[in-house]
Amino acid sequence: MSIPEHRKAIDRLDEQLVRLLSERTRHVLAIGEIKQKAGEEIYAPHRERAVLDRVAKLNPGPMTAEQLQAIYREIMSSALALEKTLSIAYLGPEATFTHQAAIRRFGSSLRYAAQKTIADVFTEVARGRADYGVVPVENSTEGVVTHTLDMFVDSDLKIVSQIILPIQYCLACAGGSRRNIKRLHIHPQALGQCRRWVQQNLPGAEILEASSNARSAELAARDKEAAAVTGFLAAEKYGLDILEQDIQDNAANATRFLVLGRQCSPPTGRDRTSLMVSVTDKVGALHEALAAFRRGKINLTKIESRPSKRKAWEYFFFIDCDGHAQDKKVAHAIRNLGEHCNFVKILGSYPNAE
Repeated sequence: MSIPEHRKAIDRLDEQLVRLLSERTRHVLAIGEIKQKAGEEIYAPHRERAVLDRVAKLNPGPMTAEQLQAIYREIMSSALALEKTLSIAYLGPEATFTHQAAIRRFGSSLRYAAQKTIADVFTEVARGRADYGVVPVENSTEGVVTHTLDMFVDSDLKIVSQIILPIQYCLACAGGSRRNIKRLHIHPQALGQCRRWVQQNLPGAEILEASSNARSAELAARDKEAAAVTGFLAAEKYGLDILEQDIQDNAANATRFLVLGRQCSPPTGRDRTSLMVSVTDKVGALHEALAAFRRGKINLTKIESRPSKRKAWEYFFFIDCDGHAQDKKVAHAIRNLGEHCNFVKILGSYPNAE
């Protein structure tokens, strides 16, 4: 086939695609109307995961599964925007990794509202000013974000989904070369994840702490003798030149984000449940409380302790396990927790496909 013939074929296919997308969207809007009349949430993480998994299995190529899923992410995002004016609160400012994670989950068609603190994200969702919130909870290099865990103590919000975002840092500046860099703007978390590279490549630069990766880029944009360790989205937003890419010390560096909402997702068959407990003050209390998970052969993926801040030397334990709270074995293990703990709170059950 010649180029004109290929283009005519593409035009015909585009006509079909537009017609089919419109038909698909009409079905989505009809479902959304039924959900709203029943008082249900429009966004359904379990259904979203099922759709993305299904299109990946149907994919004959040459597009990769990830490329096809990205297209469907935007198709679903546009449909959500038509169903309801959804607002997503996230830990800002704009162009941070949290912002990037939120777009990765919800697509670019929804309204995003940057918040100054993690507490502000919780507040916006709890008061109904935002439909969902996105906050970081742990990094594979630097560990947990303790403020996020602490917020769950007094919050009734649920974890409805999670986002695993590979974290890739770059060295960016407003012009020039690495030789001219005298000052380096960097967020403390970014420094912790790029410390070895910074020490080896910019040993003489003055390290200036910034409040976020986006703020690092913003400050570097004002100073010809400064650079920023930041993300690609922030570097692009502030018009910086990228001098070095992928400067994180750990190539597998990733951050886990939580999506906050008001209703838990139903089981999908591949889920994770997050819990918060306070055990009685006696020898072996935590071991006895967790024994039911071992007996049920339920994998515990995380246990993290935090001071309760209510009584000296009293702690809350945050537990992640495989399975959904409605699964028979998991439900039994949670009931067993109640026999050995002063306090048990289900923070959410959500798809664990990532």
